[in-house]
Amino acid sequence: MRIGVIANRLVLVDRHSAVDVERASKGRFPADPAQLFDHWQPLVEWAATAEPDGERLPLDGLQNPVPAPRQVFGIGANYLDHVQEAAAARGHTGDVKALLPKDPMIFTKFRTSLSGPQDPIPVPSGNVDWEVELVVVIGRYGERVAEKDAWDHVAALTVGQDISERVIQLAGPAPQLSMGKSFPGFAPLGPVLVTPDEFEDPDDLELGCALNDRIVQKARTSEMIFSVAELIAYISSIVPLLPGDLIFTGTGAGVGLFRTPPVFLKPGDKLVSWVKGIGELHNPVTAASGYPAADDNNDSRTGAQS
Repeated sequence: MRIGVIANRLVLVDRHSAVDVERASKGRFPADPAQLFDHWQPLVEWAATAEPDGERLPLDGLQNPVPAPRQVFGIGANYLDHVQEAAAARGHTGDVKALLPKDPMIFTKFRTSLSGPQDPIPVPSGNVDWEVELVVVIGRYGERVAEKDAWDHVAALTVGQDISERVIQLAGPAPQLSMGKSFPGFAPLGPVLVTPDEFEDPDDLELGCALNDRIVQKARTSEMIFSVAELIAYISSIVPLLPGDLIFTGTGAGVGLFRTPPVFLKPGDKLVSWVKGIGELHNPVTAASGYPAADDNNDSRTGAQS
């Protein structure tokens, strides 16, 4: 099943168009995206056999498919090549495997940072970076979930960008990951939710992003240090997972901070992000209030990665 949001209403999506869920189901399911996970399993079962009719809607109106999650988790340092590029930027010459985290590195992105698949990314400084990620959407309550049962708690997968203001992220004696990654528009999401059964192997998906038509990241989710199942098991051992929660699962190599010289987003840029089998985000970069001069685009702090 592929489901999205158009005009703040739930829609069932095929490859070329969408149909309104409430109208197609004759009122059985609500239009409100905030109620999606209250009806998730019956909706999945209905969609598997339904032949919905009604007005077909163009897909260019798709919005953030999960506008109001109760918890949003982010994972840092979850691809080996991303750890390697961070180590190289710091001048590390030893075995990079010694730097790998023993447990997942968790932070949160506040939900006010969430935006849609075509919404602008307003940059508040000259130090804003990209991080394309697979995003896991939780479908049912989970506490101390075993790895073998973890995928049973996944409602769907989608595409996300973990946009990061690197100076704020790295300011002070300890990294401020949540603050540096939670400006408005710093979590584009979408374009749709896709249930795991739609993939031949949901643990091995290609993802990537392009800046101004140049590919800057490309990876496969099978390269993650901690798999989706391991992340769900670990997080739920500490924090109960709730229906509709989001897990940004980490990014691969190719972020702007660790390039020589560093490259950051600027107004006028176009960022395209994708996960094969799900779709693409097309986010223009705009200036937020108080955007600094281009000369401020030179902060090279590399003390942490995510």
